[in-house]
Amino acid sequence: MKHSQTRIPAAIMRGGTSKGLYFLAEDLPANATTRDAVLLAAMGSPDARQIDGMGGANPLTSKVAIVSRSTRPDADVDYLFAQVVLDEARVDYGQNCGNILAGVGPFAIERGLVAVATNVTEITIHMVNTGQVSVATIQTPDGEVRYDGDLAIDGVPGSAAPIPLMFRGTAGSTCGALIPTGQLQDVVNDVTVTCIDNGMPLVLIRAADLGRTGAESCEQLEADAELKARIEAIRIAVGPKMNLGDVRSRTVPKMCLVAGPRYGGAIATRCFIPHRCHSSIGVLAAISVATAAALPGTVCHDLANVPETPSPVLVIEHPTGEFAVRLTLSTNATGATEVTGAGLLRTARWLFDGQVCIPRAVWAKGENL
Repeated sequence: MKHSQTRIPAAIMRGGTSKGLYFLAEDLPANATTRDAVLLAAMGSPDARQIDGMGGANPLTSKVAIVSRSTRPDADVDYLFAQVVLDEARVDYGQNCGNILAGVGPFAIERGLVAVATNVTEITIHMVNTGQVSVATIQTPDGEVRYDGDLAIDGVPGSAAPIPLMFRGTAGSTCGALIPTGQLQDVVNDVTVTCIDNGMPLVLIRAADLGRTGAESCEQLEADAELKARIEAIRIAVGPKMNLGDVRSRTVPKMCLVAGPRYGGAIATRCFIPHRCHSSIGVLAAISVATAAALPGTVCHDLANVPETPSPVLVIEHPTGEFAVRLTLSTNATGATEVTGAGLLRTARWLFDGQVCIPRAVWAKGENL
C-alpha cells in the first residue's frame, strides 16, 4: 500500500523522568538541516501544544535520542541528544540529557547495535554533544532487556529495573572547565552565584538572595514573573563568562535556586531549564549541584549536608522528591577537594515501537536535501 506521508522507524521510550523519540541515525536524513526539519515535524513544533506531533507540550517530553554504532574505539554506541524547542522552529544540540541517556542502552540492544553479554550487559556510550563517555549497566537475563524491577525514582510512578550510569570526563565538557569563570563565586547583577559544569552548565543561586525560600512549588515559581526576569537577566549576563557566548537562544546554562535541605537530604533545589521550572531535576544537573555542594567556597557548600567520606552519596531534594548522586572525592596537592567521579541510578521503559509519520514535503525518504 502506498502512503502519502514519509514513515520513519522510531521508538518512544521513557528515560528517567523524561520521555522522547529514539531513532537510529541511519533512519534519519544525513543532511543536518533536513534532519532538524524532520525532528520538528515529528514533535509538532513550533506549537506550545505540539498538537500535530508526538511531543508532550513540555521540554521534558520534547526530546530525541539519535543512536548509532560508535565512531570511537572506547565506546559501543554514539548518542546524539536533540532538544526540540516547543514554540520555535529550532532544535538545540548544546547539551546532553542524562535522563534520555538511560534509555540509550536498552534501545541499542533492542535494535541490535550491541550484543547481550550475560545477565547484565555493560554498554559504553559516547555522548556526542559534549564528547563525554558514560557506562550503562543493563539487566539482560535470558538474553533480553529487563524493564520491570524494584527501583522507584521520584517523578516516575511505580518501579522498574535499575540502570546504573557512571560518567567519565564530565568536568568542563561544555564550558571547558569545571569552574568556567575561574572563581567559585561571582557577583552578577548584584547577586552572588556559582557557575559550574560537571556535565551540565549550571548557575547556582541561593534562593534567599532573591528573596525566596527555595521551597516554593513549580507552579508558584512559574507564576513569579519578577523572579523569572531576574534569573534570565543573570543567565544572559553570565553566558560569556562561562564560555557559552550569547545564550538568549540557547538552553544552557540551566539556572538553579538552592537552599538548605528540608527532608534530610544534602541540599534543596529548584531548577529552571532554563525558562520553565523543572518538576524534578535533570541527571547531569544533579551531578553539577552535588559537585558544587561538595566544594568548599561555592554558594551552596555551607547550606549543604555532605557526608565526610571519600565516596559520599548526596541526596538532592527537588519539587517532587529526591535524587541520589554518588561522588568520588580526592584531595589534590594543594589540599583542595576535587570531584573525580560521579554515578547514579535511573530506570527506563520501552513505550512504543513503530513508525513516526511526517509530511512528505519535509523529507521524501532517501533524499537528503
